[in-house]
Amino acid sequence: MNALIFMILAFIMTLFALAVRMRSMKKPASARKILIPPLAMSTGFLMFFYPPVQDITWLEVGEALAVGMLFSIILIKTSSFEIRDGDVYMKRSKAFPFILLGLLIVRVTFKAVLGIHFEYEVLAGMFFLLAFGMILPWRIAMWMKFREVQRQLFSRQSPDTVQAPGSTNTV
Repeated sequence: MNALIFMILAFIMTLFALAVRMRSMKKPASARKILIPPLAMSTGFLMFFYPPVQDITWLEVGEALAVGMLFSIILIKTSSFEIRDGDVYMKRSKAFPFILLGLLIVRVTFKAVLGIHFEYEVLAGMFFLLAFGMILPWRIAMWMKFREVQRQLFSRQSPDTVQAPGSTNTV
């Protein structure tokens, strides 16, 4: 019964993440918006102070991070930016909702298959590491792409534009 409740909650959280992501694409991107999620998520490493979670082996840590990094490749390939209205915006990806739902299905499948072999706390730690291993490279790649598009935007704005008399030049 608890497994069903957790699957339903995971599905609801996925839909919430999807809604937040789609809404955020309507606003200009910033380095802060790109880099804060992995920093905020890093507080999850505190779970490893809880003794049952410490049963995870270094091999399992490496496996979880490697799988997360493999998943991040899909997100990196489908994430890009564009210049609109003099600002940098994230481009809508038609693949993103399918990727997010696919990751949910993979997670639920892994949990169903691996749940009989691992303690719940160890499995939670592995899924956290997988998620962090996916989000960190994706956000770093996004930040690098954002900086490149931002440079293009700044190069379009030439410093020797003619100003109207009486106007001030602000930075």
